[in-house]
Amino acid sequence: MPYVDRQNRICGFLDIEENESSGKFLRRYFILDTQQGSLVWFMDNPQNLPVGTDCVGSLKLTYISKVSDATKLRPKAEFCFVINAGMRKFFLQANDQQDLVDWVNALNKATKITVPKLSDGQQISENQKSLPDVVGPKKQVSYRTEIIGGVPIVTQTQQEGGDSADRVEREAMHRSHSQLPYFLGRPTQEHTVIKSGYCVKQGAVMRNWKRRYFLLEENSMSYFKSDLEKEPLRMIPLKEVHKVQECKQSDIMMRDNLFEVVTTSRTFYIQADSPEEMHSWIKAVSGAIVAQRGPGRSAATVCIIRYSTALCHHGMDSSVTVTSHSRASRNSSFVCSMFQNLPLLL
Repeated sequence: MPYVDRQNRICGFLDIEENESSGKFLRRYFILDTQQGSLVWFMDNPQNLPVGTDCVGSLKLTYISKVSDATKLRPKAEFCFVINAGMRKFFLQANDQQDLVDWVNALNKATKITVPKLSDGQQISENQKSLPDVVGPKKQVSYRTEIIGGVPIVTQTQQEGGDSADRVEREAMHRSHSQLPYFLGRPTQEHTVIKSGYCVKQGAVMRNWKRRYFLLEENSMSYFKSDLEKEPLRMIPLKEVHKVQECKQSDIMMRDNLFEVVTTSRTFYIQADSPEEMHSWIKAVSGAIVAQRGPGRSAATVCIIRYSTALCHHGMDSSVTVTSHSRASRNSSFVCSMFQNLPLLL
């Protein structure tokens, strides 16, 4: 779903057919900036790209005549809509039907501007002045510029070495909101996949942000370098998760759609692609925790119950359990550590 960022711009991921009539759609991050009067798209959210990274392409809002549903024009492209800009048609794919409606409405609303008609001589002069406004990548990229129906269009024709590899990796990521069949890239799973998709996670040491593929199962939440990897970079047992919530430090970190997964040893900061996706992850993880532990039980409570049960099995005084429960209410980590070290105590 498109969302409004801190600069009051409408943002979100879409798939675009950059080469007209190619039938090949590429995942891009779009920014609709009404103050600058332009629609620009990047390889990823600019927050996750090096500072100064150029956009993949851009289009002046004054060139857009109409934005509409293109399901009938492209029946094989799901949730497809088209941007009419002079003689060129830009076909894009949304994530779902509501996403399609929201983008079409936002673009049509942004382009409702009365543009005075120019004479032929004035039109050519205006196009020459506006030519730099529609740009592509400046580094390691070749592209051609065509003026079709009075509209300058930039088309990328070639991409070199490292950028090409990066493009292949991002194409493999495909749609961040889609629920890919997990068994395609990995062996058959023992547990049910509750939710999966790409998010951006902060590293523990370097504090940098990297895009990772997350997988939520019945008893754990794991993340991988990509959806093609078989082994996770890390698996977080849900029994260790104290809470999952919208991050209160998002303003300090300057990150939109940020939520946190708090465990006994670390807090994971994760950025979703939209507010809806962020709330979806929070709801899914919280629901999985409740299903695992039962209603009203926190990680500390589960530790206390298991700890108390273990003490009873070994014939120890129940007063020890009461004391541990009292301390746990003030310090859950104390109880969990006692439970982990129970064999040493017994």
